[in-house]
Amino acid sequence: MIFQESETVELKAIVVEDIKKEIIAFANCEGGKIYIGVQDDGTVSGLDNPDETSLQISNMVRDAIKPDLTMFLHYETVTADGKKIVAVDIQQGTERPYYIAKKGLRPEGVYVRQGYSSVPATNTAIRRMIKETDGDRFEEMRSLEQNLTFESAKKTFAERNVKFGPAQMKTLGLITQDGVYTNLGLLLSDQCVHTIKAAVFQGTKQSEFKDRKEFSGSLFQQMDEVYDFIDFHNQTHSTFDKLYRIDRRDYPETAVREALMNLLVHREYSFRASTFVSLYADRIEFTSIGGLVSGVTLKDVTMGISVCRNIKLANVFYRLELIEAYGTGLIKIMDAYEGTGMTPQIETSENAFKIILPNLNARPEPEKAIQVRTRKDTSEEKVIALTKERGFVTRKEVEILLGIRQSSCGRLLKKMIENGLLIQDGKGKNTRYCLPQ
Repeated sequence: MIFQESETVELKAIVVEDIKKEIIAFANCEGGKIYIGVQDDGTVSGLDNPDETSLQISNMVRDAIKPDLTMFLHYETVTADGKKIVAVDIQQGTERPYYIAKKGLRPEGVYVRQGYSSVPATNTAIRRMIKETDGDRFEEMRSLEQNLTFESAKKTFAERNVKFGPAQMKTLGLITQDGVYTNLGLLLSDQCVHTIKAAVFQGTKQSEFKDRKEFSGSLFQQMDEVYDFIDFHNQTHSTFDKLYRIDRRDYPETAVREALMNLLVHREYSFRASTFVSLYADRIEFTSIGGLVSGVTLKDVTMGISVCRNIKLANVFYRLELIEAYGTGLIKIMDAYEGTGMTPQIETSENAFKIILPNLNARPEPEKAIQVRTRKDTSEEKVIALTKERGFVTRKEVEILLGIRQSSCGRLLKKMIENGLLIQDGKGKNTRYCLPQ
C-alpha cells in the first residue's frame, strides 16, 4: 500500500493536538481519510496500540469539536508493510460548519481543506456553510458571534414575570439543542449588531437636524430607548371647548407603540443597514428594511392578514405581551386615528416598509400653497427622501414608491437628472440613481 498526502488524505505518525483541525476541515468539505502511524513521506512507522489510538481520537472529537461529529467518523485498524496503523474515515457532516469548541464559530475555530493543507475558513465561507445547513430563515441560523450576554433580556423577562433560563432560551429558539446561540439569540443579546437611527428635523423636510441619535444593544434596550426618545418629542397641546381644556398629544401613544413594534419584529435582519425613525413637524416616519413578505400585498396587510418574517422573534414578543395576535398592529394604528380627520399612510418597496403617522397638532399648510403644489413636486420629494435614506434608488423602486408606469418613471428620472436633483450611475439593469455630492 502506497501512502501520499492529497486533498482528501492526511498522514500522521502519532496523534497530535492539530489532528482536530484536519478532522474539522474534512468534515466541513468533501470528507477524507487520516492515516495514523504513517510518516509525512509515506513511510509506515506503525502503532503499538491501535485500539488506544482510536479511543484517543474518539474522545478528542467528542470533547473538543462542535457540533457532534462522532457519527461521521469511522475507525479501522489495517496492516501495512507488516505494521498496524489506524485509518480514520471522515465523512462530510450535515451540521456544518464544525469548529473547535473553545474557539467558536470564528476563523480561528473553523477549518477547511485547501490543497494539501487545513486552513482557517473565512467569515464568508462560514456564513455560506451556515446558510447551506441551517436554511434561509435568518433567526434560526447559528450566530457567528457566540460570546453573548443577556442583561437587558433578563431585565425585560423579569419585569413581565416570565422565566428566562437555559431551558426557556432553547424553547424560544435563542439556543440550539447543542448549546449554540442562534441569530435570534444575537438579536436579543446585549451584543446585537443591528441599530435604529432616530432623527428630529426642523420643518417638513430633511434640510436641518434638530436632534439625532443611534440606538444599539439588545432589541429590548432599543425598544425602550427609542420609545423614550419619541415620547420626549411627542408634545402635548391644549385647546379649549368653552370652559373645558382638552389636551392632545402630537401622536396617539397606541399608534407610536404599534409602529415601533412593527419596526422591531418585522424588519429583514439579514441586512445590516439600520432602520429609521424620522420626526418632522407634520409627521413621524418608521422605515424598516425589507418589503412585504412574498405573496402578501399592501391591501392584505391593511386588512389584518399577517405573514410573519421573523416567527420566533414575534413569538418572544408575544410571550412577553409586547404584541398581541399577529396582524392586529396596523389595525390598531388606524383605529387610534379614527375620528381625528387624519389617516396614517403605509408605503412599501421591494426593500423597505414605511409607516407614516400624521401629527394631530400640526398646522395645515396655507390654502394657496396647497393649490400651487403639483404632483410632480411631491413625487420628486418622495424620490429624494428615499434616496437619502438608502444612498441610491433604482427605477423599479421608484415605480413601486410612486405607483407609476415605467414610461412615466423614466420621464420623471430624466427630468430630475436634467434639473440636477439626481445623478445616474451605471447603465442597463445595473443603473442606479444617487444624490449629487
